[in-house]
Amino acid sequence: SLAVLQALEDGLRKADADPSVKAVMICGENGKFSAGADIRGFSSPKRDEAALAPIVSLIESSEKPVVAAIEGVALGGGLEVALGCHYRIAHVKARMGLPEVTIGLLPGAEGTQRLPRLIGVPAALDMITTGKHIPATEALKLGLVDEIVEENTTEAAIRLANKV
Repeated sequence: SLAVLQALEDGLRKADADPSVKAVMICGENGKFSAGADIRGFSSPKRDEAALAPIVSLIESSEKPVVAAIEGVALGGGLEVALGCHYRIAHVKARMGLPEVTIGLLPGAEGTQRLPRLIGVPAALDMITTGKHIPATEALKLGLVDEIVEENTTEAAIRLANKV
């Protein structure tokens, strides 16, 4: 939602400007990282407000380490947010993907560029063109996530952020 995008942008800008902040951890709530955009928003009139691609670029360009704590799902724009992070930790039961292609849309926040850089062209093309969701164990093998955990994902992400 627009409110989530704005809060994410505001939080990142505050963290980057605060010298006492050494790292940033991004997580979702209620056991889900992010299921992506609400498709109903695509029929709304275009507004000059927060867009996802510049926010993902802001995450990626942060001088402070940014860690994604992925629980539940990271789909569509949610996966694109995670791709902008410097590190990704996923719960063993998490699933990731770019399913918007199944309704005729291409990922719009540069996921089609970031994903191949991270996991290679063949695996990225498979995910981008089929919309399939992959489990955390496969994401680890591909290099999409840095670590999978069975415990509290946010605590593991905070530990990693403190370490780096």
